[in-house]
Amino acid sequence: MIIINILYVGIDDTDSPDGMCTTFLASEIISKLKDNGIELIALPRLIRLNPFARHKTRGNGAVSFKIPLDEKADLAKKIILDEVERLSMFDCDNTNPGVIFYDGEITHEMVDYSFRAIYSFITIDEAESFARSIGAEVHKFKKGRGIIGSLAAIALPLEDFTYELLAYRMAENYGTPRNIDYDSVYEMDKETFPDTFENIDYNDGYIAIEPKTPCPVLYGIRSNSLDSLKKAKEMVKVLEPMHSYCIYKTNQHTDMHIQKTENIASMKQYSCYEVVGTVKNTPKIIDGGHMFFYVYDESGEIECGAYEPTKNFRKTVSNLRPGDVLKLYGGIGEQNTFNIEKFQVLDLNNIKYENPICECGKRMTSAGKNKGFKCKKCGHKIKSSEKIPVEIPRALEVNKFYETPVSARRHLAKPICRMDL
Repeated sequence: MIIINILYVGIDDTDSPDGMCTTFLASEIISKLKDNGIELIALPRLIRLNPFARHKTRGNGAVSFKIPLDEKADLAKKIILDEVERLSMFDCDNTNPGVIFYDGEITHEMVDYSFRAIYSFITIDEAESFARSIGAEVHKFKKGRGIIGSLAAIALPLEDFTYELLAYRMAENYGTPRNIDYDSVYEMDKETFPDTFENIDYNDGYIAIEPKTPCPVLYGIRSNSLDSLKKAKEMVKVLEPMHSYCIYKTNQHTDMHIQKTENIASMKQYSCYEVVGTVKNTPKIIDGGHMFFYVYDESGEIECGAYEPTKNFRKTVSNLRPGDVLKLYGGIGEQNTFNIEKFQVLDLNNIKYENPICECGKRMTSAGKNKGFKCKKCGHKIKSSEKIPVEIPRALEVNKFYETPVSARRHLAKPICRMDL
């Protein structure tokens, strides 16, 4: 069905380490559109793209929204482009905004493109060529890398989705400590979890709604329902003036970036997968606190990493032993290491093999290759060289999921509290 009288708008790649972010720019644009009598059709959308894409911004997110295609459409376009020009920090090398306007049908080809932007890597030239082929209006600033995500944000279907409320600071407070009443955050989480989630990491008292960068965001609350989100906003107390807030419909925390794969050998660098493998070696920690081990299947093997920012998750990983079978979720980064987001234990190797115990109660030792065992205490010998299987207790549980802490979790990673287990 052709959708008429709707103008789709996509905006991306305005993030800057000095303080700008795409969501704030979109919020300012939406506010200015309303001031001019231009209302959005439905909530704006915040779409996170491939977390392992090269040249990605901090959160690698793009924003899209729909407005009426009427006599004010040209005014809306001017407002949008003027605001991108005014608010983007062009002196930052990573700020390369792009804006897409589109007023046609969302086609299967556009949907396929949007999933490619989440699963793999798309060049600026590819994005521009595709956008023009479907009749989209393309606006590039500097390199214009943002057109890649802008088009994806317009076309991506959201069968599973969450909401995020982002509150923004007054400009004069950028770069200063945020003044949030943490007690109110704990109370909010107590009252609204699991409808809202990832508010706090209780293991180390990390307040996850509060950014740690000098961006315009005061706090962000994530939820499965709008009602709970609005309730949460009323409960969180801030001790500094709030500039504004905006609620986005988003693909965050849906595992949309995770592709199913047949085996280890079929996985590609810079993409994210669900894969089953058997632990090959005992996990080892290196200088810097990162932990690594290998998993394998009939097609090959790959190194897996639990990095220092995942904190206590590394302790969970350290409980793995060779022979354990896991279903792993994560992505392959620059070093071709599988970065673990979470894993499910499918089977545990809870058997170890030991030398037999002598009749005198002493553990026996090998008498030599294929020569059985002998007791150093009493001299007793046995001919069999077979070791004795012994069941050992394990800290991990079969079928249970284990995930990285809130403080180290990717935007797209689905938390266990959202999984239908």
